[in-house]
Amino acid sequence: MTSNSFLRAARRTLTAGAAALLIGAATVPSLVTPAAADDGPASVADLAQGLLGAVVNISTSQRVKGTEGPGAVPMPQLPEGSPFQDFFDDFFKNRPGEQGNPSQKVQSLGSGFVVDAEQGIVVTNNHVIADADDIEVNFSDGVTLKATLVGTDTKTDVAVLKVDPKGHKLTAVKFGDSSKMRVGDWVMAIGNPFGLGGTVTVGIVSARNRDINSGPYDDFIQTDAAINRGNSGGPLFNSAGEVIGINTAIISPSGGSIGIGFSIPSQLALGVVDQLRQFGETRRGWLGVRIQPVTDDIAESLGMATAKGALVAGVIKGGPVDNGTILAGDVIIKFDGRDVNEMRDLPRVVAESTVGKAVDVVIVRKGVEQTVKVTLGRLEDGEKLASAENGNTGKDTDDEAPAVSTASVLGMTVGELNDETRTKFGIAAEVSGVVITDVAKDSAAAERGIQAGEVITEIAQESVATPKDVMDRIAALKEQGRKNALLMLASKSGELRFVTIRMD
Repeated sequence: MTSNSFLRAARRTLTAGAAALLIGAATVPSLVTPAAADDGPASVADLAQGLLGAVVNISTSQRVKGTEGPGAVPMPQLPEGSPFQDFFDDFFKNRPGEQGNPSQKVQSLGSGFVVDAEQGIVVTNNHVIADADDIEVNFSDGVTLKATLVGTDTKTDVAVLKVDPKGHKLTAVKFGDSSKMRVGDWVMAIGNPFGLGGTVTVGIVSARNRDINSGPYDDFIQTDAAINRGNSGGPLFNSAGEVIGINTAIISPSGGSIGIGFSIPSQLALGVVDQLRQFGETRRGWLGVRIQPVTDDIAESLGMATAKGALVAGVIKGGPVDNGTILAGDVIIKFDGRDVNEMRDLPRVVAESTVGKAVDVVIVRKGVEQTVKVTLGRLEDGEKLASAENGNTGKDTDDEAPAVSTASVLGMTVGELNDETRTKFGIAAEVSGVVITDVAKDSAAAERGIQAGEVITEIAQESVATPKDVMDRIAALKEQGRKNALLMLASKSGELRFVTIRMD
């Protein structure tokens, strides 16, 4: 098929499958419109024009406390009329955080979009507004409105804001069905970075169901539509002008787009947005089990023909299945009618279920497949139980190794993440793990760009909370003959990334 024939066929397919989105009194046309010319792609100008007004810039202000302590340098006392007075006034009195002169650090951090014009509801990423004292929503026509925080969800990186709908005529967009998107479908990303106005990019769905290890429910849409710095929280549209994703992450060594961007699918985000709007928090279903992957060896030992499902490694005391319904060693292969092909499938389908719902769970126990009935608890309550259970483990044993406040491993000095280190490095309250306080020059950690102030949250996919945990995990990996350690690092604001470090 010639290139022109391919373009004509693509136009016919996209035009036939496109639907219209009603925004206010105007109808937004489909992404691809019939073109009279045979050469070149059809314009997306009409669609973009109808959607730009719904995409906003999110800017935040964070109050910084005055500088205190022995490290603070006092302003020198100068003779009246000294020619150096202006210089020292500028240097000392205008310093961020100077005591008696509180300052504000203002950042235009990302984008968002209006989903309810009548109520003034705006959706964005959680990391865009994390730790903000004041939030403003800037519209493409220059109007700025103060926003209040309705609710956030760190697990999916979704936040919901509210502005006064009487303060500005709002244009809203609606969510579409991301499950219908196929690899190769055209998509449009719109952001409003740095308050400069809307930025439109077009590409295709490059892949689906991507797990980038950023959270427990990773199921990202990958796209080559450019998502640059400041576009986080902006919408990803399908050809009908419906939001099928929230742009949230990119892979890039430079910080700019290299054609690998990720969006939270609307199928996942919509339920979170609805719960945040209704309750101001999430209310996810909870099964109360610890799970791990089913390997070929495990499948063979359990008498399973194929390696699939989620292996129950433990049951949370006081959880929904602490009554013996599900036992350690069971393999969950289906939940509420939905197949569990991989371990990562289970947390997502459980979380999307309603708290208190009675569901059928298909398990394999000692080689025999059976169905059990489970009434789901609430994940947020379950996390407290799990934390309490972990916190009591082994604390009363006499042979427990003594705790350490700092440790040196792999060219890094790590320490406890407490109020003092949070303040020193400006680490957000929701970030947990072990803080990196120093990185040795020319070390393997330095080569990977690791910096002081970052937080180690996991090593080899196991959480760490103390410097001793870090030492124990590295020692265990070395005993297993591993050459590299996989670290999940959190930035000061909570953005996650994975890094491998040589353990030579």
